[in-house]
Amino acid sequence: MHVIFVEPAFPHNQREFVRGLHAAGAAVTGIGERPPEYLDDELKSWMVGYEHVPSVVNEGALLEAVRAVQGRGWVDRLEATVEAHIMPTANVREACGIPGTSVKTSYLCRDKPAMKEALRQAGVPCAMSTGTDSIDEVRAFVREVGYPVIIKPRDAAGAAGTFRVDDDTGLEHALVESYVDRGAAVAVEEFIEGHEGFYDTITIDGRVVHEFISHYYPNVLEGMRARWISPQIIATNRVDSSSYDEIKRMGAQVIEALEIGTSATHMEWFYGPKGLKFSEIGCRPPGVGAWDLYCAGNDMDLYVEWGQAIANGRPTQQASRRFASGMIALRPDRDGRIAGYEGVEELHQQWDEHIIDSHFPAPGSPTQPVEGGFMANAWVRMRHDDYDTLHEMFDRLGERVQVYAR
Repeated sequence: MHVIFVEPAFPHNQREFVRGLHAAGAAVTGIGERPPEYLDDELKSWMVGYEHVPSVVNEGALLEAVRAVQGRGWVDRLEATVEAHIMPTANVREACGIPGTSVKTSYLCRDKPAMKEALRQAGVPCAMSTGTDSIDEVRAFVREVGYPVIIKPRDAAGAAGTFRVDDDTGLEHALVESYVDRGAAVAVEEFIEGHEGFYDTITIDGRVVHEFISHYYPNVLEGMRARWISPQIIATNRVDSSSYDEIKRMGAQVIEALEIGTSATHMEWFYGPKGLKFSEIGCRPPGVGAWDLYCAGNDMDLYVEWGQAIANGRPTQQASRRFASGMIALRPDRDGRIAGYEGVEELHQQWDEHIIDSHFPAPGSPTQPVEGGFMANAWVRMRHDDYDTLHEMFDRLGERVQVYAR
């Protein structure tokens, strides 16, 4: 099995997918933006070849590199795991006749309005939504649905560029900030009240072989906007509970409707007064190191399992569900440079046995903006065999550990 993997070196955890493919017995050729002399020896040892391109999202350059590899021998798969790489890779995959996720599926997993329209037709409950580059159409949608609404890029990932709009003044602001007044296309959605989480899978020929369910505390849009909040992600070890059956059924319905074959998936959902509602899907692994949490909580190497799915079409490990695992983001009290921390020594004294790993930027390091995400500044990842206890531990940690900047 010869697999081309797009961008093995950046971001840093991309190397884990190369390792997983290599461990599964695949011959891996990388295509990436770093010159080969900047790749470390370990990463090089997992690959049989490497093509350097100026940009992996430049389809012309990516196509030329893939064809160069094909010119030297047979290629079985062409894979990418970063959201921005999915569509260029799908287009090149189709042009080169390589099996894998189709252009149609990749597009539906990337374009939010098209995604929701396809899923509504398949009977999947979604928020009302539309996609447009017209200010008049945005205003007409808001008049029909009412406030609040969500406005975001059609191909947004996470909360990037996302606005919650509660009134006419907020709408006009969002239209300017989203560049709709200059012709940019956006997705406009009914705001769904409720708790937010995500359902992640590895599928083989459309069949779920691994599944994980995680919860946000608080919801992403709120957590990425307020400095005083220390947001959490917790992956439950109660996936087999009947309370999650509806989420798993919905996930299987989405996979079938979007014709996803062998792939990782990342699905966001809400549960509230209107019941369970599907939010969006990425035909890729989740971000913010979520797979590391799944590995730590389930006594398994999910990167190798992904490699086994791609290279051999079969799983080799089973999730133990031994631990709930999660992470908490710790924000500095202001923008600037890190001045110091409070409560870190106490954290290790009290919960060292539960800590998976942590990151506390050195004093003097520049801070990152709140909207930079869960791993932008300090963070801690932990696990515990009881989900509720882990949630309580993170709550206390968020109160006691302080990050100071100057």
